Amino acid sequence: MAVEVRDKVGEEYNFNLVQSQNGWGVTYTSTQICAVKGSSVEIHCTYTYPPRINNETIEVQKRLWFTKFQQDVPVDLKTDPNYDARVEYYFSRNNSTLRITDVRESDSAQYKFRFETNNRSGRYTGSPGVTLLVTDAPKLPSVSVTLSGEIVEGSSVTLTCSSDANPAANYTWYKEDDQKPLNAPKLPSVSVSPSAEIVEGSSVTLTCSSDATPAAKYTWYKNNDRKPLSESFQLGFSSIQSSDSGEYYCKARNKLGMKMSRNKLLDVKCKLSVSLPSLSDAPKFLSLSVSPSDEIVEGSPVNLICSSDAKPAANYTWYKDNKVLSAGQQNVYHFISISLEDSGDYSCKSENVHGQANSTSLSVDVQYPPRLPSVSVSPSAEIVEGSSVTLTCSSDANPAANYTWYKENDESPKASGQNFTITDIQPEHSGSYYCVAQNSRGHQNSILQLNVVAVKSVIIANIIRLTLVVLMLIPLLLLSIQIRKKKWANVQTGADGTADMMQLDSHSVYENLSALKAFTASTNRQGSAGRSGVKSN
Repeated sequence: MAVEVRDKVGEEYNFNLVQSQNGWGVTYTSTQICAVKGSSVEIHCTYTYPPRINNETIEVQKRLWFTKFQQDVPVDLKTDPNYDARVEYYFSRNNSTLRITDVRESDSAQYKFRFETNNRSGRYTGSPGVTLLVTDAPKLPSVSVTLSGEIVEGSSVTLTCSSDANPAANYTWYKEDDQKPLNAPKLPSVSVSPSAEIVEGSSVTLTCSSDATPAAKYTWYKNNDRKPLSESFQLGFSSIQSSDSGEYYCKARNKLGMKMSRNKLLDVKCKLSVSLPSLSDAPKFLSLSVSPSDEIVEGSPVNLICSSDAKPAANYTWYKDNKVLSAGQQNVYHFISISLEDSGDYSCKSENVHGQANSTSLSVDVQYPPRLPSVSVSPSAEIVEGSSVTLTCSSDANPAANYTWYKENDESPKASGQNFTITDIQPEHSGSYYCVAQNSRGHQNSILQLNVVAVKSVIIANIIRLTLVVLMLIPLLLLSIQIRKKKWANVQTGADGTADMMQLDSHSVYENLSALKAFTASTNRQGSAGRSGVKSN
């Protein structure tokens, strides 16, 4: 004997709920639906809105189903990762159907429909929505027999079947090899693919489905014409035309009965449509602004905002120094942390099917604190007491930096300005000097070591040098004298019998003595150098 257990799958608590105000409203066909895990569920509603507000024609621009909000914005089920492409929307005129396949227990929630129009205040959400309850399928039932002894023909026997299920299960009894019960077709559902706006010349497919045992056969009809269009579960249009617009329905039939679906409206739009200027305008009133509007500081968040009045909504292209940065539906270009490299001239373009508009250029000047200064000294050779020395400091900064010079362990500034000049420098000027570069955004400093050599030390060093030169010249003088003696001794007799004496070439000796004299004069001048003072610029 086989036992089949059925729970209340798909049972709906049917009573209409209407929420309306001043012509705005959403009507749900049921407020609570139970479903078994793994099955498919459809939730239906209709919605209404006023055709005009303040002489403005109202058009629906967005439709969605949701269960939760994120930052006060409803989360579209089609973008919710918890539903993982298990959600489909079907729309016709003012009807909407939500279909969820392979439902899970986590899908148990309250589902609401929301639509938004081109009017700023034209957004409406149907409350309280439809509550979906998803439960497991009944667990394997247990069967027991109640009797008092052997089963004798004519006696009374009770068979008991039990299963853990929520909601409570219904039970059906069968005898082995008996055929399971059949069922007539249930109310067929009609879906349209694609579910978006249907444009003339596109491919469209209508699908009819119904729960029936044995499987149902389908027939398609249009409007009130009794002549069948097709006898298949699908009705296809390879290149739909505006003349195909109308209301379609299907019939599902098996040997136990027949059910007819609700009408499904197909509204085919022409490819070329004439739009009144008051309803569909090219972008205008294009302006480009920056936030914050005052000084832009390196590292801070900054938004560039491109504003235009356009119907339908425009796409935006962003440029920097006439080069494309990005293109899309965002009218805001966002810097999370703006940097020096982001400085430049920005502009934007707003464009829709009716035309385009270009903004004027906006200059972005990023301010930043001084970078680490570089310091140098001139002359770069040995600094001698009494000479003049210039210290130089430079740093990259926006706005431009101011410079102040300090000597280490001295709190009082020595000078201000990029250059610091010390005339008649003295040994006590030796030490560490540092330059502070500062603007309204911050400051940086760098250190320079200055070593001054005293004049006495210079004179002593020069005397030592002179002594070394003299010691080097003595061997040369002795060698020159020896050569001279040899040349005088070497006398040759000429043809006339007179003695011809070779002259001594003393040029090298004179040259060495002249160099010694010039070196001595230079040393005397350095020792008598004057002193004048300290200055900066």
